[in-house]
Amino acid sequence: MSPKSEERADRRYCMPDPLAKLTDETIVAQISPGSRVLDLGCGNGRLLNLLRESHGASIQGIELDRAAVVQAISQGVPVICGDLDRGLQGFPDGSFDFAVLSQTLQQVRHPRMILREMLRVARRSLVLVPNFGHWRVRLDLLLNGRAPVTGSLPYEWYDTPNLHFMSMRDFRDLVNVVSGRVVKELPLIGGRALEHAWAANLRADSALYVLEHA
Repeated sequence: MSPKSEERADRRYCMPDPLAKLTDETIVAQISPGSRVLDLGCGNGRLLNLLRESHGASIQGIELDRAAVVQAISQGVPVICGDLDRGLQGFPDGSFDFAVLSQTLQQVRHPRMILREMLRVARRSLVLVPNFGHWRVRLDLLLNGRAPVTGSLPYEWYDTPNLHFMSMRDFRDLVNVVSGRVVKELPLIGGRALEHAWAANLRADSALYVLEHA
């Protein structure tokens, strides 16, 4: 792998999230004070730092981008530089109350494996995924016959960090495959997280799932 390719691979997990404030607030609202939290693909540790300050959480992050790891550590956030596609073998079963994977599942090479690992190491898993079933994505593909570019998916096909493309329905199917159970589904629609939304697979930019082992 060339130095340039290696640099691009290292930055796979920490691409900017245009809904970062909303997603952070939605995730934090699902986590109990004083919890042990593992954030997978934690970037510069923004969410972990927030959880530590607002919830007194015991925190740990994993991030592939070396620059982001350094930035997180400089803020006192404990982060391991690691590749999620290698699994979470360093963590015992049930070692966390919550494992978080925000806007990252579509970027890993082995989504099924990392979901199983999350369910193994944590009592509950919080997974936030973009919804490729959104009506704008469907319409763009139908009318223009091209890979869609939207506000929540702002990448050209040749420059996207996303390796997999899923709708909310697809994600639910994957949860069943890994023997998980959806405790809560929160579609993000119009700048709000809605627990009971009609036609969510058509309207949601992304969705947060709270999962447990079935």
